[in-house]
Amino acid sequence: MRPQKIEEEEMLNRFAKLFKSKGYEGTSLAELAEVTGLKKASLYHRFPKGKQEMAQAVLLNINNWVEKNIFNTLTNQSLPAEERLKNGLLSIQQLYNNGNSSCLLQAFSTQSRLEIINQLIHESMSHWVDTFTSVGIAFDLTQAVAKEKAIQVLIDIQGSLIVSKGFNNPNIFMNTLKNIETIYTKN
Repeated sequence: MRPQKIEEEEMLNRFAKLFKSKGYEGTSLAELAEVTGLKKASLYHRFPKGKQEMAQAVLLNINNWVEKNIFNTLTNQSLPAEERLKNGLLSIQQLYNNGNSSCLLQAFSTQSRLEIINQLIHESMSHWVDTFTSVGIAFDLTQAVAKEKAIQVLIDIQGSLIVSKGFNNPNIFMNTLKNIETIYTKN
């Protein structure tokens, strides 16, 4: 029987869903193979370093999506600051499925002891803060105040995802996004 094929993007999305639900440590190679329909040997052929390399690929894939759809939108100086913020928040809403999806950074940051994963998490969070700092500057905030608000925005997004999941109420996340917009537009 010919081995089953799966597109790279679909495979990474399935990995991401599993990692979000079970965390890095809680996800087994057998489960990763099962969600793709591939044999372990096929996974090792694609990812010779095993689960660590799969997790890296998932993080890089999501980071690329975030860069293209959120960060580039928020820093697009050809649009007014309000429009950039509104469009960026819509992409954040899409990324987290209106508050129904967990954050992969949260799933990995609480469990992974792998330096490369921790480095990717640090870089990603720093990029979120840098991008929202630039948003604050676009709204005429000082560098220091813009950075302070950017850190709070990251805390608000991540925290609201956790609280939304805990209360099984995605409206908590959606209200947080509205509040983030207000943070910048009501100055």
